[in-house]
Amino acid sequence: MKAAFLKTTGSPDCIQYGELPAPVATGSQVLVRTQSVAVNPIDTYIRSGSVKATLPDPYIVGSDLAGIVEAVGRESARFKVGDRVWGSNQGLAGRQGSFAELCAIEEKWLYPIPDGVSFEAATAGAMVGITAHLGLFFHGSLKAGEVVFVNGGSGGVGSAVVQLAKAAGATVITSAGSPAKAAECREHGADYVIEYRTEDVDLRLAEILKTTGQINLWFETHRVPTPERSLPLMALRGRLIFMAGRDARPVIPLGQFYTRDLRAIGFAMFNATPDEQRDAATDLNRMLAAGTWRPKIGARFPLSQAAAAHRLQEENTLQGANTMTGKIVLNVEA
Repeated sequence: MKAAFLKTTGSPDCIQYGELPAPVATGSQVLVRTQSVAVNPIDTYIRSGSVKATLPDPYIVGSDLAGIVEAVGRESARFKVGDRVWGSNQGLAGRQGSFAELCAIEEKWLYPIPDGVSFEAATAGAMVGITAHLGLFFHGSLKAGEVVFVNGGSGGVGSAVVQLAKAAGATVITSAGSPAKAAECREHGADYVIEYRTEDVDLRLAEILKTTGQINLWFETHRVPTPERSLPLMALRGRLIFMAGRDARPVIPLGQFYTRDLRAIGFAMFNATPDEQRDAATDLNRMLAAGTWRPKIGARFPLSQAAAAHRLQEENTLQGANTMTGKIVLNVEA
């Protein structure tokens, strides 16, 4: 089978594309013939070696996938041959990644694709959708009528947070870097969008909060948060959600934090149990089927160009290129 893999960590150029032996589904595994996969920042961190991990040799890159069940292991009970499935959380904890024509995956990490939903949409919404859902509901306990601020509403996770929070009945405020990205945020349901390159964010937020009331849940997608700016804007018992910024060392005004009964919650999607992720995926499937969750695709590549896709992800995540919104999706060539 064809796969995108590496023998040693390094730059995107260390990704090879070529033949590897096809896996076999054993036990409770499901063999998936992959149709689409997506790139996530964590994939690039593992590939570069900045996140240390024990990797198989060779190591197939990637976390997300969507495809068709080709075979099932003897202990598998959730799926049958021909089912369309999507999943995430691969390429971690010693598991092989998803950037291959065939993937043998434990059934606990797979979910059915609703009728009418494309492989591309399913894979584009995989990790970012589960991440947004866990942050908003499992960790953030979001309730209808609350005010949510999403710092960066046009990226993969950010656009998911905007859509899921709005669908849950929240008032959604977000930031965007251009008029086009601001328009996309509004299309996804944001009530207020601040264009941070041309507007004074602090002044604009203060104006908005006079109408909405203070922020109940601040969802931080940026790698360098600024609690000294966000804490004064939080409502009593507000929650700050952090899911990025491994090397960040922000200053926290402790007095403003504890006198408001605030909570700061950090989480990583891949720490969630299979049941916790399945609960999120089940709700995401409901929204995908209803059209209230529309994963944004920012760029498409064939699987053979995995190195170029990783390069584009790094340019936007680490170098601030700001050249795309949404997810990078790769399609397996027929």
